[in-house]
Amino acid sequence: MSKEWRNWAGDQRCTPARIESPQSRAELSDAVSRAADEGLTARAVGVGHSFTDAACTGGVMIRMDGLGRVLDVDGETGMVKVEGGIAMRALSEALWGHGMALENLGDIDKQTISGAVSTATHGTGSRFRNISSQLEAMELVLPNGALMEVSAGDDALLAARVGLGALGVIATVTLRTVPAFSVRRVDSPLPLDETLEAIDDLADGSDHFEFYVFPHTRTALLRQSERTDEDPRPRNPISRFANDVVAENWGMGAISRLGRRSPARIPRLARFASSQVGRSTVLDRSYRVFASERRVRFTEMEYAIPRRHAAEAVGRTLGAAERAEAGVGFPIEVRFVAADEAMLSPAHERDTCYIAVHQYQGMAWEAYFRSVEEIMDSYGGRPHWGKRHFQTAETLAERYPRWEDFQALRRRLDPGGAFRNEYTDRVLGAP
Repeated sequence: MSKEWRNWAGDQRCTPARIESPQSRAELSDAVSRAADEGLTARAVGVGHSFTDAACTGGVMIRMDGLGRVLDVDGETGMVKVEGGIAMRALSEALWGHGMALENLGDIDKQTISGAVSTATHGTGSRFRNISSQLEAMELVLPNGALMEVSAGDDALLAARVGLGALGVIATVTLRTVPAFSVRRVDSPLPLDETLEAIDDLADGSDHFEFYVFPHTRTALLRQSERTDEDPRPRNPISRFANDVVAENWGMGAISRLGRRSPARIPRLARFASSQVGRSTVLDRSYRVFASERRVRFTEMEYAIPRRHAAEAVGRTLGAAERAEAGVGFPIEVRFVAADEAMLSPAHERDTCYIAVHQYQGMAWEAYFRSVEEIMDSYGGRPHWGKRHFQTAETLAERYPRWEDFQALRRRLDPGGAFRNEYTDRVLGAP
């Protein structure tokens, strides 16, 4: 038996029959086909940044970190082909060297591109869709080791773009890029009531808008970002370290540990943390601004709801956090994403508000998350596929208009369930 595998948060773990680390597409195909020949399932894993058991398996775990190469760059069309194991940060830096960028990114860039698209990872921006929408083509390794290419205009790409690893292992993706750009981000506090009253104007008034609010406070912490052709002005390393590591991570970690030891202090600690945020401006390369440093360990749930319910849902979620018996010191995060067409995208065919809730490691989270999920259910909410939720295939099917189309393709590509695990059985149904 191989050794135990754990995710980034440390709260999902499994012991695969073996772990393979292919270094080429040929080795990847061989690893998948050998697993099938031995009657073992296969699951690909990147850096383990999912909060669910999506990567867990008792079969063959395929680590993708040896497949991180840029294969082709077309400067005229902006198309770039990369292996599925390339990390988002490495991809962004490579693109910048060619004068290119991805049009939008999430706020964490440690994931592999295959993990990010498979779970519909997203950033924020009411005119921008999730990362998977930037795919023009994809190569999947099927149970017999064969490579299958799907491309734009093919229904199979609309399924595979957010495939949860259930259709095959992603060997390569071809991405549509844009010319490299800088982002000017302004962080500032605003009374929560004013934020909720103007939420649509704020969401549409910036290229990329999001906000945070700590439970037990009435102040929203706004992040308003604009795309620009200005040259980047990166902060000096000392200033960046002081803000991104000391203030946002060491400081938040210390506050969280105090709250875990003494939950009664959480309201006071949350008010203190909220009061420390002032106005600041950053102007840098797009990918450096989009991504944040995350060193404090936590678990998370995030839901996609129709945008029109955003203000009401934020208020109700804040109430659930403040009533949580365990105490909640982490802020609620609110972002906006444009509708897209991927079959299992949480933003499928509707402009979306994402609301995320968190709990510090080692603290009770389930009752709090269940209470928030009940709120999201009332809006027809769809869970982020890489974050905690309590839905099943039975509760999810009615929320996705093309659910049956996805299932039909799954039956065709993986009739024997070579890529199944407990997570896919739970949220997609057994094959």
